[in-house]
Amino acid sequence: MEKKVSTATQTSLSNDKGSASFPCPKCGAVEIVRTRGERANAVKYTCSKCGFTGPN
Repeated sequence: MEKKVSTATQTSLSNDKGSASFPCPKCGAVEIVRTRGERANAVKYTCSKCGFTGPN
């Protein structure tokens, strides 16, 4: 199983309940990975391919 790493903070996610991963909302080419804490605190992330920044 592939280990996921947070897009924003590079935190390793081994079993983070409440984490999320989804394709970039703009280009769809990169998987965005967010921890539960990043989602709760609206920590910004940036797509490494197109530069999209979220959450808006």
